[in-house]
Amino acid sequence: MSRIAIHAGGFDFAAETHPDAPLTVAAFEKLLPYRQKLIHVRWSGEGCWVPLGDFQLGVGFENHTSHPSVGDILWYPGGYSETEIILAYGACSFSSKLGQLAGNHFLTIVEGKENLRALGLKCLWEGAQEIVMERC
Repeated sequence: MSRIAIHAGGFDFAAETHPDAPLTVAAFEKLLPYRQKLIHVRWSGEGCWVPLGDFQLGVGFENHTSHPSVGDILWYPGGYSETEIILAYGACSFSSKLGQLAGNHFLTIVEGKENLRALGLKCLWEGAQEIVMERC
C-alpha cells in the first residue's frame, strides 16, 4: 500500500491505497498529481464527488461497492452514469438518477478523518472546492 496526500477545501488528509483494487490504484497513480473540483453529491447522501464525464481510466470493476464507509474513496468507471470519484463523509449509498451504482474502493482516508464532515458541509453550502491528490 502506498499513501496519497489529499488537500481539499482547506483541509489536509492522508489516504492509503486499497490492496483489493490494484488495477485502479496503478492507473490512478499515473495521473498524480491530480487536480479537480469536488462537489456535493446529488443522489448518494453524505458524500462529495468529482464528475469526470466520459473520461476512461482503462479499468473495469474490481472490488466495487455501493456502500462506502466514512473516508472511503471510490472510482466509478462509467457505464450507466458518467465516470466519477466519490468520497463518503457520512452515510452514503452510491447511486444516480438511474439507480444504484458501485465503484472500486481504491483509497481510504487514514489521517484527517475528523475533518471529513466539515469538508462535506463546506461543499454542500459553499459549492465546489479544489481537490489535489499527490504522492506523500
